[in-house]
Amino acid sequence: MTKLLELKNISHSSKESIRVKDINLTINQGEKIALIGKSGSGKSTLISIANGSLIPNEGDVIWKGSHINNISNIESSKIGTIWQDLSLIEELNVAQNINCGALGKHNFIWALKNLLGVIDKGLCQDCLAAVSLPKKTIYSYVNKLSGGQKKRIAIARLLRQEPEILLGDEPFSNLDPLLSKNILNLFINQKNYLRIKIPETILISLHQIHLINNFNRVIGLKDGEIVIDREIHNINQSEFDWLF
Repeated sequence: MTKLLELKNISHSSKESIRVKDINLTINQGEKIALIGKSGSGKSTLISIANGSLIPNEGDVIWKGSHINNISNIESSKIGTIWQDLSLIEELNVAQNINCGALGKHNFIWALKNLLGVIDKGLCQDCLAAVSLPKKTIYSYVNKLSGGQKKRIAIARLLRQEPEILLGDEPFSNLDPLLSKNILNLFINQKNYLRIKIPETILISLHQIHLINNFNRVIGLKDGEIVIDREIHNINQSEFDWLF
């Protein structure tokens, strides 16, 4: 299997983030991984380190054979992340926010055009359709949307980025169970939606245990350490109960 992302001997502790310790993790192309553990177990810290936004006190993060600190902006854009803090720009419309996902692929002129109006309308509408929002939503302003709609816009923005790997920090919070299942199926079943390429490799942190059976691998964190790393069919209910 092709290695995409490796965390080697990672340890980190700071006032701003939950401690993680002795993390060794390899994510291979095509894997669908659920990251589970109770609040405060270090899931958000691990994802921040994995995408390069948090530099660990110890250890290395490797993306396709290169240290993550040494890769280009284009390569960095191949690592997509959905945060609990959505980081949408409230003053821009939905299309402009979705297009922010593609900034790493374009020049300054394209970015300026995006600020001045709606561009790449069809691609934006494809992203909206993938998260079950009407095409006309592209003209709405983010500050007029509900929390659940904003979450879906953040997912649509990530689809516009077309990353090779999706890292998700509780991406299905604030979404109803049926919609969460439908969006997860979009990533699991690997059907490219119209002109949008869906990332085939995912690592998503979850509290919704009923969604775990959709994944092929489970990583469990407890007190900042990996205590479970197995295929889903090799984990029993007592281990889930122990984690939570």
